[in-house]
Amino acid sequence: MKYNFGAGPGILSQEVLQEAAKAVTDFNNSGLSILEISHRSVDFQAVMDEAQQLVKELLNLDAGYSVLFLQGGASLQFAMVPYNLLDEGKMAAYLDTGAWASKAIKEAKYFGDVKVVASSKESTYTYIPKDYAIPENAAYFHITSNNTIYGTQVKEFPASPVPMVSDMSSDIFSRSFDANKFGLIYAGAQKNMGPAGATMVVVREDMLGKVQRTIPSMLNYKIHAEGGSMYNTPSVYAIYVSMLTLRWIKSIGGIAEIEKQNNAKAALLYEEIDRNPLFKGTAAAEDRSHMNVCFVMEDPSLEPEFMQMAKDAGCVGIKGHRSVGGFRASIYNAMPLSSVQVLVDLMKEFESKKG
Repeated sequence: MKYNFGAGPGILSQEVLQEAAKAVTDFNNSGLSILEISHRSVDFQAVMDEAQQLVKELLNLDAGYSVLFLQGGASLQFAMVPYNLLDEGKMAAYLDTGAWASKAIKEAKYFGDVKVVASSKESTYTYIPKDYAIPENAAYFHITSNNTIYGTQVKEFPASPVPMVSDMSSDIFSRSFDANKFGLIYAGAQKNMGPAGATMVVVREDMLGKVQRTIPSMLNYKIHAEGGSMYNTPSVYAIYVSMLTLRWIKSIGGIAEIEKQNNAKAALLYEEIDRNPLFKGTAAAEDRSHMNVCFVMEDPSLEPEFMQMAKDAGCVGIKGHRSVGGFRASIYNAMPLSSVQVLVDLMKEFESKKG
């Protein structure tokens, strides 16, 4: 038995995997694989339509938003956002909370002025900055909702005087929030929504087509929105599996039920980290991520032994990011509580041997 705590590509539900596997050999009883059907076919258009509609439904989006399924991951969005929204001579505001926010800031600087309103870099991104001011003359304000490497998460989004943009790659569809507060949300599918290869973008349509620069077609949100994410051949299989995942979330009770389960998983693991004298968390308690739980050992020399113990028990992907070390247990939507209990039991067993 394997327990997938990998940070991404992350765990998918067994129900989704089984349905996706069937479609590889015979999609919708068509005699064709989902891997070989035309993206212009009626069957795939139905997939795209359902995926886009499920996003709108699960996020409770108002009218006036387009849902796009693009390629290139969040890393391409770091450039596409300012390319489409930051006009020459204008300024964008960014909150620096980790490696991915830092990369987004770097890309934005190619297109205009960037103001970093606050940063937790000085403490190795162990907390989410608060009490910062968002400039009213900014073209937009960019925030990263969850930081996979450092295990921090924004718990409450600010009231922004300018359009708010968020990278939600690692916690999209994991909790309730007001999506209509945002002008644009983007998320690589591979952490909490589907396999690698698709990137979801939710964008308010009245924000498009406003910059003066000429934007290449493949990087232009407006063209993708007008083409229904079919300007070029989309990532058919990745979108299909994402649609199945969204359908699964709806079937078990939607975001409210997923959030309840995620809160229970996070509480179980953090309680053991705080109780067990051999372990300690690395993120500020009030900012701890419910998706990526980062922790270390009080005695670092014991970490290789616990890592091997976890590996022998079938726990996969708990090694911390190479830049911070220690451990990272990613407990995305599809991770059952029982799998988290396995890790907690291992921590207790290790304590009994070493404590």
